[in-house]
Amino acid sequence: MSAASPDIALAVSTVIFALRDAAHGEGDESPAPSVWLPLVRRIREPHLGRWALPGGSVVVDESLEAAARRTLAETTQLEPTYLEQLYAFGDVDRSPGGRMVSIVYWALVRPDEAERVSLGENVQWFPADDLPELAFDHNLIVDYALWRLRTKMEYSRIAHAFLGPMFTLAELRGVHEAVLQRPLDPANFRRQMESSGAIVPTDQVVTGGRHRPPRLYRYNSDIELVDVGPLTTAREPRAALTR
Repeated sequence: MSAASPDIALAVSTVIFALRDAAHGEGDESPAPSVWLPLVRRIREPHLGRWALPGGSVVVDESLEAAARRTLAETTQLEPTYLEQLYAFGDVDRSPGGRMVSIVYWALVRPDEAERVSLGENVQWFPADDLPELAFDHNLIVDYALWRLRTKMEYSRIAHAFLGPMFTLAELRGVHEAVLQRPLDPANFRRQMESSGAIVPTDQVVTGGRHRPPRLYRYNSDIELVDVGPLTTAREPRAALTR
């Protein structure tokens, strides 16, 4: 077996998911929210002019997560609350410029966070289920991230990443419906959420409406938003992830 080549490059890329109204897209006036992500246009070869996930090379003296956060800030101005390592992509021929291994992260952002994306000619939002042909294997990466998001939505508290600290059950159900792309029965959803122990009712309600004001809930803060088990203590400070 030959020795590992010293010419293998290491990079990070990040899939950033946000729920946005379809009205953000040109020519579509439907208010139904769906999953969108920001992409950056490549300004050099390979794949000059194609859209791609934000990312870049890892600096020798920084961790993988630090590299993901740095490249996100440099390309989109985002500092996401939820950032989790997704998968490693390293097919031999995935980059025409030479052997490249990419550690992919995914970030989930609230609407207020999404508005901070620095848009321009080379940074734009795209619907996650209707992407153009992207650079490298980034279409495959997004497909995998969407599959993971929809799978985790069924059993985890990942929806919290799309919401503020307090929310109504209707807002929480709206997140699930937007991600899963199907309607959910309100009564069944309420029962499932209230019996899960993941959410806690507060003594506050939404004011200003004509009907009975809906109660506001919060997520159970005893449960980590990003649970990495015994790796938690070995990682960088995570205060921002548990706000």
